[in-house]
Amino acid sequence: MACNGSSTLTPEKRPAYMGNRSPIMSPRKPKNLQKVYALSSKTPNGTMPNLSNPPAVIVMVGLPARGKTYIAKKLTRYLNWIGVCTKVFNVGEYRRKTVDTSKANHDFFRNDNPEGLRIRTKCAEAALNDMAEWLDTEGEVGVFDATNTTRQRRDFIMQFCGKRGYKVFFVESVCEDPDIIESNILEVKLNSPDYRKGDRDDAIRDFLQRIAHYIDAYQSIDEQADKDLSFIKIINVGSRFLVNKVTGHLQSRVVYYLMNIHIIPRTIYLTRHGESNLNLQGKIGGDSDLSERGWCYSKALSKYMEGQKLSDLKVWTSQFKRTVQTASHIDAPIEQWKALDELDAGVCDGLTYEDIQSQHPEEFALRDQDKYHYRYPMGESYQDLVARLEPVIMELERQKNVLVICHQGVMRCLLAYFLDKNSDELPYLKCPLHTVIKLTPVAYGCRVETVPLNVEAVDTHRPKPEDVVTVKKDKRKPWHVGSPPQH
Repeated sequence: MACNGSSTLTPEKRPAYMGNRSPIMSPRKPKNLQKVYALSSKTPNGTMPNLSNPPAVIVMVGLPARGKTYIAKKLTRYLNWIGVCTKVFNVGEYRRKTVDTSKANHDFFRNDNPEGLRIRTKCAEAALNDMAEWLDTEGEVGVFDATNTTRQRRDFIMQFCGKRGYKVFFVESVCEDPDIIESNILEVKLNSPDYRKGDRDDAIRDFLQRIAHYIDAYQSIDEQADKDLSFIKIINVGSRFLVNKVTGHLQSRVVYYLMNIHIIPRTIYLTRHGESNLNLQGKIGGDSDLSERGWCYSKALSKYMEGQKLSDLKVWTSQFKRTVQTASHIDAPIEQWKALDELDAGVCDGLTYEDIQSQHPEEFALRDQDKYHYRYPMGESYQDLVARLEPVIMELERQKNVLVICHQGVMRCLLAYFLDKNSDELPYLKCPLHTVIKLTPVAYGCRVETVPLNVEAVDTHRPKPEDVVTVKKDKRKPWHVGSPPQH
């Protein structure tokens, strides 16, 4: 969503993709095309498409204990997941390296403490310089995580970035709900390096005084005074938003994402379908029924979810039979998502890995070279799958308790998002059959619990090969649309 001028939005006005109404469909096979080459989704020079050219800087704004670092880390995780190279630069970490935390009590943050102000400014400049060096060499988006509560500091950041041609977008978190602030202090701040070793009650008093010092100088981003800035103001953890002068695809993606996340306690359950008949044969893809053991898992999964005692549980499946059958014993609303269908193996669908290695040795080797970007001929890559799953992630962020019954490739992509895994790790994440992975979002990540349901199944995991045969892409044979493989 791009906005010219400013607008106030409520959660009810947020866009969403729901269930099988999702527009994200499996790629259609090209028509009237003589040759289809299954090349990577990379640009011709071998690099990822750049969504932030020139580099972009996202600047956090807000008082302490308003969730800035939570937002910064979560946003960074999302941008990296969709392929935008992003890194957080937290000024507090620079300050802790400069000043002994046992000596940095609330007096250090007083506005009339010139030495404290000098050190804090120096740390902010060091973080900015490191961010600039990173953006100029390898990065696309830098997230500058600090309070940045004065207009003077924000003007300095704008000047710093303007000289280097960076596009700047401000994200301010405003919270006046005392319960949320108290929860943030108790769950996050008291466990930070600043207070980890001290007395709990003394830490609370000191931190509240620190907040008071920031309040004395706080200048919130103003709709009129700062009308030329690009920003989103998040009010009371997403109950209301103020969006101003959003420009470009990246800023639109950031706004859309931030308008979908929430902090309501919930649990996400991820599992693959029960063992299928094609799993028993070692074949990939297809639309097979469950095996006998797969049906046993369907019943075991129903019993497990019943024991979780979730009155508001929702179940999502793909549109393939094996996921629908796995969900069939669960007493909860079920939605089918086309976007959750397994990675399309194209001409290799219905083959075993041994078949692929013997019939298509070049393809087999190319996939081992770069499994994330490799695209099956007339099929998909993991990179394509991540793009297809973005609406699922957005909707998961909006939901409470959800069980997602999906497929190995899909589950790897979803896990990579929640566990902050990179594109090298993603294609090799272990997602065994007949196992539930329980994800509980916490302050700066997810608590993970792996629950095998003790129903035997084949092992479909193929580990990362140690010895990879190098094949040049320009040596690949062409694939003809009119000549599908015979399975």
